[in-house]
Amino acid sequence: MSLETRIAQGKGDEAADLVLKGGQVWDMVTGAMIHGDVAICDGVIVGIGADYDGQREIDVTGKTLVPGFIDTHLHIESSCITPYEFDRCVLPRGVTTAICDPHEIANVCGLTGIRYFLDASERTVMDIRVNLSSCVPSTHMETAGANLSAADLAPLADHPRVIGLAEFMNYPGVIFRDPGCMEKLKTFEGRHIDGHAPLLSGRDLNAYISAGIRTEHESTSAPEAIEKLQKGMRVLIREGSVSKDLEALAEVLTPVTSAYLCLCTDDRNPLDIAEHGHLDYMIRRLIEKGRDPLAVYRAASLSAAEAFGLKDRGQIAPGKRADIVVLDDPATCRAEMVFCGGVLAADEAFAAREIIEPVARGSVHVPPLTPESFRYASNNPETPVIGIWPGKILTEHAVVQIPATDGDKRPDPAQDLARITVIERHGKNGNIANGFVRGFALKKGAIASTVCHDHHNIAVVGVDYADMALAAKRLGEIEGGFVVVEDGAIKAELALPVAGLMSLEPFEHVRDRLIDLRQAAKGLGVELEEPFLQLAFVALPVIPHLKITDFGLVDVDRFEVIG
Repeated sequence: MSLETRIAQGKGDEAADLVLKGGQVWDMVTGAMIHGDVAICDGVIVGIGADYDGQREIDVTGKTLVPGFIDTHLHIESSCITPYEFDRCVLPRGVTTAICDPHEIANVCGLTGIRYFLDASERTVMDIRVNLSSCVPSTHMETAGANLSAADLAPLADHPRVIGLAEFMNYPGVIFRDPGCMEKLKTFEGRHIDGHAPLLSGRDLNAYISAGIRTEHESTSAPEAIEKLQKGMRVLIREGSVSKDLEALAEVLTPVTSAYLCLCTDDRNPLDIAEHGHLDYMIRRLIEKGRDPLAVYRAASLSAAEAFGLKDRGQIAPGKRADIVVLDDPATCRAEMVFCGGVLAADEAFAAREIIEPVARGSVHVPPLTPESFRYASNNPETPVIGIWPGKILTEHAVVQIPATDGDKRPDPAQDLARITVIERHGKNGNIANGFVRGFALKKGAIASTVCHDHHNIAVVGVDYADMALAAKRLGEIEGGFVVVEDGAIKAELALPVAGLMSLEPFEHVRDRLIDLRQAAKGLGVELEEPFLQLAFVALPVIPHLKITDFGLVDVDRFEVIG
């Protein structure tokens, strides 16, 4: 549509393409409720606060219109569905923009995975933007399926869907000026660089921010978030399926700070979305906790747009994208209609998309396994144990006295000591590393997953070695996913054949299988709300304090493999 046409429709000289009639627009700058129609031309808002005629008109009398929500950091792969199903699952809840880091699939198949997301993002109804994965692999202490350098990423920097560089997880590499880290930071200097610095403070935080890193989603306490705000970062309040930081950070969100706070989910699966919601859940919960509603909606939209340089959205105003959520009651945040670029989120819009073929099928290679593969041979009873903190991806570095029997330190359900094993699955070296984890409360059997951040090797937790071996082997047969095994039988599973991360089925199918898996895991004694995503983060060596990769146990505070 021509510029002249947009102006003519805004002035009312021509009928607008679409008019939302009779509602009130909630302005995210002044907080005012502006009564009148919203006129839209070719996906762009051209008028508010006046009467308009439209070629198509929709009655929204008595409704409140707010800008579309922006998820400022997430991994779509962690929803276990393709970008197309994520679009269909989340857009109707009001999320019109998703800023994703495809580093899960990038760690499996490199640039092929990133290009898949870039291509898909041009075909979804939701506006998906991409930050290029900065840490593939996340550290030198794991085996990933790919290794991306600054030279690999640079040709994609000017892609129209790309914002900048995704979460820079190797914060020790930044602080100590690792040459590979420096090359990536210099390549993207002046562009948006997303942060990832859990518990970093003082001079180390100063050094990290001095690298040009602008945003951060790993704050887990109010003092941590406040220090980062005071040092110029935009803080993203995160509420994922495992990483639940909203309760701890809610007090930081005020009318004063809301311009510099955003919302994100990081990792959230369809079952969690179905039971609670997405960003709409975060908005509801923050308002329930007494946060100023304007501050909450501002963080979900305008502040997010400003933080990531998306100047064309975040406010219902002339010249902005027609990303609009129609609400009956802002306090409950239940979207009645959602428009993304002027397109109504409905079955017809989703059906009209061009679906491209997925990548990285057959990427799960399981080395030969027997029950003996899961032994932990040591004569020293002093044993490091990974301690799970429910709702956190931070883990405890505990030390427990575990004597060996016949040369093997065996799991002990009575003490909540389960075996945790990571098995290299990219077909590179066949590494197998064994350790102990406490917090799953397993009494029998095993659970296993190929969703294992960020290298996405196989992670198995169990108390029965034969069941652990069967679970891992089954993952190879179904091309990745989640498996629960008890007494030599498969009790539940979900196949994720796209890179061992995403299903080819509709999100409703994934949701239903996750219900089955949760029940099967509870049958083993598991008490965690999200055991599979919790398992995925036990192997992430950039989150304190003790983790495990295929190299062995990793002391994250010392940033070294300890066994």
